[in-house]
Amino acid sequence: MQHRLAILDDYQDVAHGFADWSSLEADGVTVTSYREPFASQDALVSALAGATIVVAMRERTAFPREVLEKLPALQLLVTTGMANASIDVAAATELGMTVCGTPGSPTAAPELTWALLLALARNIPAEDASLRTGTWQNTVGFELAGRTLGVVGLGRIGRRIAAYGQAFGMEVLAWSQNLTDEAAAGAGVRKVSKEELFRNSDVATLHLRLSPRSEGIVGEPELRLLGPDGVLVNTARGPLVDQDALVRALSEGWIAGAALDVFDHEPLPAVHPLLSAPNTVLSPHLGYVTRESYRQFYGGALEDVKAWLAGSPVRVITA
Repeated sequence: MQHRLAILDDYQDVAHGFADWSSLEADGVTVTSYREPFASQDALVSALAGATIVVAMRERTAFPREVLEKLPALQLLVTTGMANASIDVAAATELGMTVCGTPGSPTAAPELTWALLLALARNIPAEDASLRTGTWQNTVGFELAGRTLGVVGLGRIGRRIAAYGQAFGMEVLAWSQNLTDEAAAGAGVRKVSKEELFRNSDVATLHLRLSPRSEGIVGEPELRLLGPDGVLVNTARGPLVDQDALVRALSEGWIAGAALDVFDHEPLPAVHPLLSAPNTVLSPHLGYVTRESYRQFYGGALEDVKAWLAGSPVRVITA
């Protein structure tokens, strides 16, 4: 049987460098890589007409029920990572599609989180830009040692961030809706309420999965509690934060700054207000964009496809 495989959102045109997709030719699989995001659901459906296999990069392209129902040829949907809030897995399963995931790097996102925080604390982007125009020392940064780090979401990534904070001499607080005293104690941090975390933290960093329960979990009340000396770091998902409230917080000085790798709309529109908001360090969702991570993502996706073709799917995701 002939198969058409579509690799989506290969922004940097690197998918073929991290896995040997040509090895699928013997199985009758034709591979097409798409670099640009689709402008609409109709454009997505049109591009994928006849595709039997799709490899999706994280949540860059959404597959709700209404899209899946318009892709009758689709049989295998692979997402990088083992969770993807943008895929209606229940609908896919109901429609007879197999959904599989891949391994991922446990260190890529935490390392970027800490890089953004350090860049914000020491004003590195602004100082780099001014140095290149002939100006010497414009800003005064702040040290992390002796300050308080508030970790929202003490999961796999949150625990690493807590350890980074401790290594830098910070007191670490943690909160999430399901956090237990035992889990907090196991990470060597103090469990507090959400209100206490934002009131008492110098740095609040978000590490929750996006869900209906967590969407907008940081809004005006939390940002005002963080205060004019506090900073927010978000490398998890943009919609965890009320973006309008965040823009106001930065513009009106409710908080001292924000380091952001994720946004409510991605890729970030050229007119997005965060691009002109003061005291920010922004990166284009680079949390998982490393050589090591891509080897696991694309290599794992290729393994998924080969296993499915052999009749023995691996890393199957169910609702």
